[in-house]
Amino acid sequence: MARLNNKAWQILAAEVERCAANNPATGDVSRDLVLKRLEKMRVGKGALAGEAEIREAVIDLFPNFSEKAIKSAAKANKGFSFLMIIPSLGLGLVGLAGLIWLVNLPYPMIRRPVAKTAPILLLPSYMSMDHNYREAIANVEQADQLVNKATSLADFQLGAEKVKQSQEHLNALPVWFLGYEPKAYCTFFGCSWKFTVDEFQQARTKIGRMEAQIFQETNAMTQLEEAETSLNQAKSQYEQAKNTQEQKSAIAAWQSALDTLEQLPSTTLAAKNAQSKLNAYQRDFQAVTGEVSASQRSDTIIAAAKQYAIAAAQASQNPPHPVAKWKQIEDLWKQAIQQLSQIRLEDSSYLEAQTLLASYQVNLNQIQLRREAEATAVTAFERAQSQTQSLLAATPDDPNLVNRPRTAAKLQAIINELSKVQNGTTVYPQAQEQLIFAQNKLKQLQ
Repeated sequence: MARLNNKAWQILAAEVERCAANNPATGDVSRDLVLKRLEKMRVGKGALAGEAEIREAVIDLFPNFSEKAIKSAAKANKGFSFLMIIPSLGLGLVGLAGLIWLVNLPYPMIRRPVAKTAPILLLPSYMSMDHNYREAIANVEQADQLVNKATSLADFQLGAEKVKQSQEHLNALPVWFLGYEPKAYCTFFGCSWKFTVDEFQQARTKIGRMEAQIFQETNAMTQLEEAETSLNQAKSQYEQAKNTQEQKSAIAAWQSALDTLEQLPSTTLAAKNAQSKLNAYQRDFQAVTGEVSASQRSDTIIAAAKQYAIAAAQASQNPPHPVAKWKQIEDLWKQAIQQLSQIRLEDSSYLEAQTLLASYQVNLNQIQLRREAEATAVTAFERAQSQTQSLLAATPDDPNLVNRPRTAAKLQAIINELSKVQNGTTVYPQAQEQLIFAQNKLKQLQ
């Protein structure tokens, strides 16, 4: 039987939507979390969720959640009551075993009247709750000990089993049981539980944390084993390599395995185990492959620099270009130069790198000049445009009223600006047209 029926779900979901709409900042996140909790009740099997459990599921995220909606949902979720069942079945037709089974059902509306009048009938469920509580606590403590003081993968595997058992026993404790102590049973049998909602949530949180930790530790152990296997294989391949290409391939695999070891989460047992071996692994790697590795590194850097240079050269084609594109091309040459600057004097590719570096620096200087020329041309052209607009606005319609000396001076200023626009810039064709026009107008005034 589902712990939350559809009618109760609909009542609660409608109120959740209302509360979420009233809180635009965090309403969507809170709504999703609450609906997820309620959905878990709706699909889960076990005791029907009561008013207290429903309130607990919603009130922390929606403090203004309607009490009326909670009570209505709890009432809709009850299904039937103890007082309705007893007359219909007839006590005379129900055997003792059937009666005990009935009163021990996980429904508060059945159990509470019985607990007041005949608590001994609830002995089976009390014993079950006491057993599950004891087992849950014991398994949580054992799991915590195994996980937090693990010395091997086997400890984590056993801890994972204890976590699973703890989860099963916690799931077997009905939520309404939290904080509920059957006095008659505890008087005679000595209850061990004083289980509150906070303690229940802490146990859940602790189990969740350990599950995540075990998952991380298991993954780290697997990565450690795989990395050590790969490292040993790469070392063997390097020793058996017949040419430089095979050596480079083995070195790449060797380096990848070392990188994996270094990237293990520092808080895991696998990382601690790896750290004690890592120094020896790296020392062997550097001693055996230092020179080849350095050569491979230099070749890789030079290849990367050439890629930047190719990209810069391709972008430079079909000039002129706007300032932004010249800046982009300039950055590509700088990236190529920066790559080559990593080649050290002792590297075998140092001379090749310096040769390329000198060529790339010349190209960078040329691009910087083109960018500056483009920027100067655009600025001059824009000033000339502005001066032209100003001149046109100030020129009277009647030619006889034109101040010829003043107009000639302004035309000369426009010509001066347009003359600054260099050939090979984006605005040069327009500037030449306006320059010729301005020069002709100036001649007419003279």
